[in-house]
Amino acid sequence: MITSRDQVTAMIVASKVRQGLKWAHAAEAIGKSKEWTTAGCLGQMAFDKTQAEALGRLFELPDEAVAWLQIVPHKGSLPSAVPSDPLIYRWYELVNVYGSTIKELIHEEFGDGIMSAIDFSMDIQREHDPRGDRVHVVLSGKFLPYKSY
Repeated sequence: MITSRDQVTAMIVASKVRQGLKWAHAAEAIGKSKEWTTAGCLGQMAFDKTQAEALGRLFELPDEAVAWLQIVPHKGSLPSAVPSDPLIYRWYELVNVYGSTIKELIHEEFGDGIMSAIDFSMDIQREHDPRGDRVHVVLSGKFLPYKSY
């Protein structure tokens, strides 16, 4: 019996390792980006029935797990307030160092509002560099102005 989405995530990761799959394989199976698909497989997005069934076949999941993939998850559910994983912590550090700069420049360009994480896309690529490869990340979110009432 599956009692949480975390159990389904663990099943997916175990199957991915066992089969030697990449997240791009899962993305191809459902016709979505590797970034969005990975977020979903790690428990941050809900899949529709067709997508969930395709992932179920790919990851050899039982029907109960496929059903869980279609339930809206509790988003942003990291286990601690300050992440301890070094890679995730560096993103936390990046926001701590550059967050006020990002906020200031967005407000200067767009006005008072926020960048949506709902109407959002992300692209992560390897950028080859003779001095050491770089991580190239593009984040794109719709600007949502605050309204007066």
